[in-house]
Amino acid sequence: MQRMSGARSAVFLPVDSRARVETVVRRLGDAIELGLLADGEQLPGESELAGQLGVSTVTLREALMALRQQGLVITRRGRGGGSFVSLPEVPGEERLKARLVGWSTEELRDLGDHWAAVSGAAARLAAQRTEPQDLQQLGRTPEELASAEDAAARSRVYGRFHVELAAAAQSARLTREQIALQTEVGALLCLVLADDAYREEVAARHRSVVAAVREGDDETARALAERCVGGSTARLIALRIALPGAPPV
Repeated sequence: MQRMSGARSAVFLPVDSRARVETVVRRLGDAIELGLLADGEQLPGESELAGQLGVSTVTLREALMALRQQGLVITRRGRGGGSFVSLPEVPGEERLKARLVGWSTEELRDLGDHWAAVSGAAARLAAQRTEPQDLQQLGRTPEELASAEDAAARSRVYGRFHVELAAAAQSARLTREQIALQTEVGALLCLVLADDAYREEVAARHRSVVAAVREGDDETARALAERCVGGSTARLIALRIALPGAPPV
């Protein structure tokens, strides 16, 4: 089994002991949609996965059934069988624009403020707590973003960068919060990351954040992470305002 990064490890931490099936579905579903679990990847066996998440096998089976119904997991029987990740298709551009119209500029700005606060805090703590040799996964994501060809892949890598940054902060709460944020905004980022020039700009910003974290420059890392988020939020707001049929703001 491949060695898990901090972000991937957070996926398999125990859920709240009072959790219902929906909590497990959300945890695994968010990880799949964000790309923390790769398309076609086999999940641990039911007993092992239930143990990792701290839930009963009955709860886990119900959660897996719900994930299958959502098209996020497929199950194969027989030798070599098990539950496998099925990466969902990103909605088409028009559907994404229709989804964006559902946000007011005030709501997008509020989301951006929250996102910037989480990413900024994560970058600052990562610079204080993480050793340079532990930043390999975080350091790879800017190059993956630079080479990603389609907007869907770019948005997943973009989101994974911020989740890995939270994991580097060694904070399970920040990591979970970042995963939740990315599943909320990630698909919308396809609308701005289709621009090759902006993709390159974001990759460069991510490299700068990684460099500041590696050097232990916590305030620079925080400011750069916040600036990166602010730029993406501003682009989403500008696109939202420009969309035909957008309600008054």
